[in-house]
Amino acid sequence: MKKFLIIQTAFLGDVILCTPIISELNRIYPDAKIDVVVRKGNESLLTNNPKINHVYVWNKNEGKYKSLIAIIRSIRKQKYDEVITLQRYTNAGLMTRFARAKSKIGFDKNAFSKMYSKTVPHSLEDGTHEVERNLKTIAHHGAKSLIRPELFPSSSDREAIAEFSSKKYYCLAPASVWETKKIPTSKWTELIELLIQKGEVKLLGGPTDFELCADLQQEFPKGVHNLAGKLTLLQSAALMENAEMNYVNDSGPLHIASAMNAPTRAFFCSTIPQFGFGPLAEDSKILETKNKLDCRPCGFHGHKKCPLGHFDCGHTIEISEESIR
Repeated sequence: MKKFLIIQTAFLGDVILCTPIISELNRIYPDAKIDVVVRKGNESLLTNNPKINHVYVWNKNEGKYKSLIAIIRSIRKQKYDEVITLQRYTNAGLMTRFARAKSKIGFDKNAFSKMYSKTVPHSLEDGTHEVERNLKTIAHHGAKSLIRPELFPSSSDREAIAEFSSKKYYCLAPASVWETKKIPTSKWTELIELLIQKGEVKLLGGPTDFELCADLQQEFPKGVHNLAGKLTLLQSAALMENAEMNYVNDSGPLHIASAMNAPTRAFFCSTIPQFGFGPLAEDSKILETKNKLDCRPCGFHGHKKCPLGHFDCGHTIEISEESIR
């Protein structure tokens, strides 16, 4: 029986985009034990996944290095056939360095890449999707080059959202960690004005997104529901699955929609789809400015504000019946 360890200690979307590796290893080695390391807060994404043996949780907020040492000690109690490190930064490299494994694989950008048994190139400039980049780490096992991520909401998750899904509805996730990765609030208002004529609108997000969603909701007397902070990640996934359409930024909810193969319209402002984080649902479409802006993209990640002060990549995105279909 083979044993694998996958290390992905980055953000919510990154964890979702690593699930194809779990799926493929399980397909190729049905009896394999697959363990995963994630940062605290993302472990719930992997709940109910029948292909995972164990999830290690690195709690950076309660003694970053103390927790790191505890994780390394736990990992070292196991003997893995292969450790696959998808995070490109030092702490993940340390976990890999001290893990007991026959083979260690990771991206060439990691500071500890010289001690890997095998390295895989990682570039955000060649148009390759992040899922494809991840799957290249297990290509030697015969993995497919691209498959959709997957999440597993439980029956109780679906029961929890039943009251919100009895009528025709649309899901909107207006927030992002980065200001320049989300379209302006006025654009969300335009979108809601179009959608509210056809069905209810559900605003999704975490607890910190509640105020943004509340500001949007107060402009509409009825038909718009602020669910930010009220649903778990898997409950949100279940709600998105059956929505008429999901409207998201280049952020975590985009990848939740992909994992549920839910219809998706994804707004890209300062970042571009060519970086490899676009939607993978069968019914998906990217919405971005039609203007050729010399300043776009202004970086691989978002910014707290537009570096040039105009944010044209967000303000010039068209919101119309035709564009949002």
